[in-house]
Amino acid sequence: MAEKLRIGGFTPFTAIDFPGELAAVVFCQGCPWRCRYCHNGDLLPARAPSAYDWDQILEFLASRQGLLDAVVFSGGEPTAQGALEAAIAQARSLGFRIGLHTAGIYPRKLSRLIPSLDWVGLDIKALPENYPAITGVDGSGTAPWQCVELLVEAGTSLQVRLTRHPLLTSDEELAQIQEKLRKCGVHHLEVQRCNTEQAIDQTLRFIS
Repeated sequence: MAEKLRIGGFTPFTAIDFPGELAAVVFCQGCPWRCRYCHNGDLLPARAPSAYDWDQILEFLASRQGLLDAVVFSGGEPTAQGALEAAIAQARSLGFRIGLHTAGIYPRKLSRLIPSLDWVGLDIKALPENYPAITGVDGSGTAPWQCVELLVEAGTSLQVRLTRHPLLTSDEELAQIQEKLRKCGVHHLEVQRCNTEQAIDQTLRFIS
């Protein structure tokens, strides 16, 4: 099953994508959302041709045992792919710690993966009711907040981050998000500046 993983990109070495670990990053192809500030537009189509085969990645990882600490699965949205679980298992079998970058779109899938994850970077984009204005998908705000609760309950090492554009996240909403997270047991929100140069919605470039 792992060989079916659709891969849109690969970073062989990074010190910033899994806190405290030297990692390789596998960028999984496909995402069901079209967030206005997304700058990875090439990774959004689910059926785009894969840039790499999983077997190639696995061969590389085998050659880096003892040199790299971890493998991070990013995207796109990695949990959109059924092959992710098998790929994680194979990477773990080589001795690597596993990180996951996710927007929390599929709570049930994430729940199955949690025992195999050493760290998760979870994107929270807005209060639940305000998600559609960013993602373009009605009802998209429920699942990510469910994932916050799942990860906190499981005790998974977790970084919650929010990509902020002033048009999309007001000071008031940011404070409300931080308070809602505190009530869930998350006491720090990593706020990231929005990279609008390659954003899907290019009108965001002209609003600061």
